[in-house]
Amino acid sequence: MTVPNSRSAAARPDVRASPPRLAAVASPLYLREDEIRRGIELLYFGYTSMVRGADAILAREGFGRAHHRALYFIARRPGMAVGDLLRLLAITKQSLGRVLTELQGKGLVEQSIGTTDRRQRLLRLTKSGESLEAALFAELETGMAAAYGEAGQSAVTGFWSVLIGLIPAADRALVEGLRQR
Repeated sequence: MTVPNSRSAAARPDVRASPPRLAAVASPLYLREDEIRRGIELLYFGYTSMVRGADAILAREGFGRAHHRALYFIARRPGMAVGDLLRLLAITKQSLGRVLTELQGKGLVEQSIGTTDRRQRLLRLTKSGESLEAALFAELETGMAAAYGEAGQSAVTGFWSVLIGLIPAADRALVEGLRQR
């Protein structure tokens, strides 16, 4: 008589089976706690996975995500005033000052004096800053483009609608201003 394995066949994973697909359809009861928690989880895990490659590049440079956000938004709006970046990132002046000092110290960001208001400090990426930001963007773009392609245009539109809904109404114009170049 053979002694059965302590793990039944049902308990053993089939290594040939494809990984389970995450549910892509929200319940009609999408405002219930379970559905909202599911959205929060997916947002968290999706973001964490998306930025993993960029985090590795940042770590090699001795930077963190605050540096990445500054580089990203300065690249989106060259000549952006420090005050505008401060409002966009919603961080303290001290935190932004530390980040900008480090980025300038490594020759990635430069400041110039405003032409209409000499109190303004306008920010631009240097060639080195543009190269670093492009490498960081390439890490994000790959995963985002694959996810967009898998989801399709209407899902992307819905995703954008949800994300816009997460932005306070008073801040939406600031975010929309990034699209105007």
